[in-house]
Amino acid sequence: MWDEARGVVRWVDIEGGQVWEGLHEPRVVLRREPTLGAAVHSESGDLLLALRRDLEHVDASGDVAGTVPLVPPGVSSRLNDGKCDPAGRFVVGSMALDERRGQEKLWRLEHDGSVTVLDDDLSLSNGLGWSPDGATMYHVDTLPGMIWHRAYDPDTGAVGERHLLVAMGYADGLSVDADGNLWVAVWGGGQIRVVSPQGVLLECLDTGAPLTTSCAFTGPGLDQLVVTTADQTVAGVPRTDRSGVLLTRRTDQRGLPATPWRPVALER
Repeated sequence: MWDEARGVVRWVDIEGGQVWEGLHEPRVVLRREPTLGAAVHSESGDLLLALRRDLEHVDASGDVAGTVPLVPPGVSSRLNDGKCDPAGRFVVGSMALDERRGQEKLWRLEHDGSVTVLDDDLSLSNGLGWSPDGATMYHVDTLPGMIWHRAYDPDTGAVGERHLLVAMGYADGLSVDADGNLWVAVWGGGQIRVVSPQGVLLECLDTGAPLTTSCAFTGPGLDQLVVTTADQTVAGVPRTDRSGVLLTRRTDQRGLPATPWRPVALER
């Protein structure tokens, strides 16, 4: 996620439980165990973290200001990808850590601190994005390889029924550019695929990293694509010297500004 106010990009190492910051002199700014699915910032510099089961609000001084439990105890799932909607609400989904399918959820943390369940029948909730006008939400369910779209009202929070935009292998994280196109990381495919709002494949960018996981537009001009990758042992997928590497590429396309999280009062 690009933090425009501070001029830095942040990303997470999920299995390492780490938030990283900066491209030229990257450093770990925070650690949590055992996993850390996502991290977003507020305008004041606070962070909202998607831990294994809970959301955690860390203020700018590093103190925990509150938590929200999402994944119930005893359920073999963890929180995964999360992103703020155009109004600053945090949306995050879960993934199963066992063989269960169709039981994972997508939650939204509201401005009053309550939680809304947007979906409850997913298998591996993943990439999120919104159209430039905020009126369409995109969401990935990786295991069935579905990218969904639905009507979305940032002002009221109302959401429409989801519809299939495109089926795409193991789609992972995504980012939406200023023209409304989706830039989708393909796990196991070593690619970023660019898809139009109508679901038409426009371009394929090879990353050289088979397990490509996500991407974001960063930099003052929002024209530097940062791509995350994984270094894991997956049957039938070779490792390369780019596995687990953070990649960057200058593009001719601009991204959309990231919406900071709007903090709410959470229980300690």
